[in-house]
Amino acid sequence: MSDQGGLARRLGTGDAVVIGMGSMIGAGVFVAFAPAARAAGAGLLLGLAVAAAVAYANATASAQLAAQYPTSGGTYVYGRERLGPWWGFLAGWSFVIGKTASCAAMALTFAAYAAPAAWAKPVAVAAVVGLATVNYRGVTRTARLARVIVAVVLAALAVVILAGLFGAEPRWAQVTVWSSGSGGWYGVLQSAGLLFFAFAGYARIATLGEEVRDPASTIPRAIQIALGVTVVVYASIAVTLLTVLGPAGIAATSAPLASAVDASTWTWAGPVVRIGSATAALGALLALIAGVGRTELAMARTGDLPRWLAAVHPRYGVPHHAEIALAAAVCLLVLTVDLRGAIGFSSVGVLLYYLVANLAAFTQAPEHRRFPRALQGFGALGCVALVATLPPPSVLAGIGVLLVGLLYRAWRLRREPP
Repeated sequence: MSDQGGLARRLGTGDAVVIGMGSMIGAGVFVAFAPAARAAGAGLLLGLAVAAAVAYANATASAQLAAQYPTSGGTYVYGRERLGPWWGFLAGWSFVIGKTASCAAMALTFAAYAAPAAWAKPVAVAAVVGLATVNYRGVTRTARLARVIVAVVLAALAVVILAGLFGAEPRWAQVTVWSSGSGGWYGVLQSAGLLFFAFAGYARIATLGEEVRDPASTIPRAIQIALGVTVVVYASIAVTLLTVLGPAGIAATSAPLASAVDASTWTWAGPVVRIGSATAALGALLALIAGVGRTELAMARTGDLPRWLAAVHPRYGVPHHAEIALAAAVCLLVLTVDLRGAIGFSSVGVLLYYLVANLAAFTQAPEHRRFPRALQGFGALGCVALVATLPPPSVLAGIGVLLVGLLYRAWRLRREPP
């Protein structure tokens, strides 16, 4: 039960695409547009374009690195190989801590849509346990469930678009990229920072690098397809919301997609959107558990986390100890912590993770380069700029937790020199 062998390569391009889409087209699309509109007003679409551009730069860095290093761990491995062990640890620690908080947030989001308030935490815990069990029994089951979730969420989003455009009274004059109330360039960048995290799921494909067939071609192809489809979906939703609610209407609600449907004559569509929101949260949680567990596996293999976490199940071929530990940590957070402040910290962690990815890809040799080096430079600068727009308390909290991790590694190396 504690064999540390390799993971089985069972996923094709289609499987990898739906896992990435299941991560990106998650709960974020149902809630992120409201704070983005409050930050940028009519500049929401411009913020979405900036977020997509930074996401594309980061995606090309991840794809290029994953093709050269087709193993579990994502940027944790890439940072170690290209920049050194400390950079790899920074990326891995940022990912594990930030995404553990995101797991808890997605579980609570699902419970908010699927259960009464009094039952929210127990239902959230049940969701974590159930999806961790799916991951435990093999990654092909994860891919099959991701297909179902993506289909349900896309259907719900299609209902929002159709209800807004044909069941309401769309006002196309409200679709613009700039106005006097747009919040200026800082507001646009802040909206981009908020919307960026709805794109971040393509990294899940890279963290599954040890489980896809022909990773050198499958991973870059799957990342670009998943991101391209997601950009089209998000742009369609953004335009629909602007035509129905306008920038002020989007900013005034915490559930803009539901508000857009409520503004239409399609009264039956409200429950559909609610089901879609809950399913989207489940999809994001499913992919997060798979990605974080495999990063823990990679870090445990090198000793940056306890080596007990490096065990691979001899029958199911998954990092079962890492996934059990992750599920326990997420359940503890769900039951004990108010995660509203943790979301900002999670954002800091994600951007630092991609910063390391861009810096690592920048150093790759010409024979491994698939995209211009300037694209990685743009991605790194974009990550730094978006971090700068986040609320200062979130940035300070994120940096503080990262320093704790770095101090732990320094202490471990003093006790156990390499």
